[in-house]
Amino acid sequence: MSKSPIFGFIGVPSSAGAHYPGQEQTPAALRSAGLQACLRDIGISIVDYGDLPVVRCRVDPPINRAESVADARTVTGRLADGIEKMVSAEQIPLVIGGDCTITIGVVAGFLRKQPDLALLYMDGGLDAVTPAAYRLGRLDSTGMAHLLAEPGSEPLLSEVGPRYPLMAGTNIVPFGYIPGEPPEVEKEFLSRHQMSGYPVSRVNGCAARAAMEARSYLERQAERLIVHFDVDVIDFVDFPAADVLQPKQGMSFVEAFAALRIFFASPNFAGLVLTEFNPDHDDRDGTLAKRLIEALAQALR
Repeated sequence: MSKSPIFGFIGVPSSAGAHYPGQEQTPAALRSAGLQACLRDIGISIVDYGDLPVVRCRVDPPINRAESVADARTVTGRLADGIEKMVSAEQIPLVIGGDCTITIGVVAGFLRKQPDLALLYMDGGLDAVTPAAYRLGRLDSTGMAHLLAEPGSEPLLSEVGPRYPLMAGTNIVPFGYIPGEPPEVEKEFLSRHQMSGYPVSRVNGCAARAAMEARSYLERQAERLIVHFDVDVIDFVDFPAADVLQPKQGMSFVEAFAALRIFFASPNFAGLVLTEFNPDHDDRDGTLAKRLIEALAQALR
């Protein structure tokens, strides 16, 4: 990270691509829990860009996928514009979502000014399935597929940026995911895109070492490194705040943030996208929100 960095803070209150509503409340919940004050208390400088317009998940059965894709495209387009402004101002985007599709907009905005980009994808799932192949059809399980322009991805999302595909697989490292695709499909996907994945079985018990490995690899790939952090990478029993419960054990809360600290310490670190925290799963006093922002601040210190 550069000396005395300035963060550009933006909220993305959107559940447009989610399985159900809730994540559109996240920026307001984390603001209310004291996120900005917590960061400023440890000396982090912030320029607050406010929140984008609220977009709530459509759950009515008559709603077709095209309408959901259009909603997600509106969000990613607006966010890309905001990220472009931050990068132009030499600020480090701190993006609070929102479902996983917002990372598409973050990448698209970066690429307008900084094409030499790597992505650490810290997520409970690989997100490699396309909407047509996913039985539930929800977009927040398809982020990686759209970044890589997998056959069957939605053009409105995969073509949102200045190049196609948005990312090369060699510049992405999935970290902490729970294998969820049929093994042969997942193996073929990783091989075809020349990706080295770090499933949860590879990081549990040695998260810091695995994070240093992954970070070192991405630092060799590109000048700038952004981090996608989906809270569902954490074991739901340890931190029951994710939008979708992961049925298998994920990373511990402590190890997840130990890994994040290492990624944030990279001299190439250029931005963070936090996704999938659902305030509806929190206590009335915001216990989980407060725990999240305190850990995040300490990792960024």
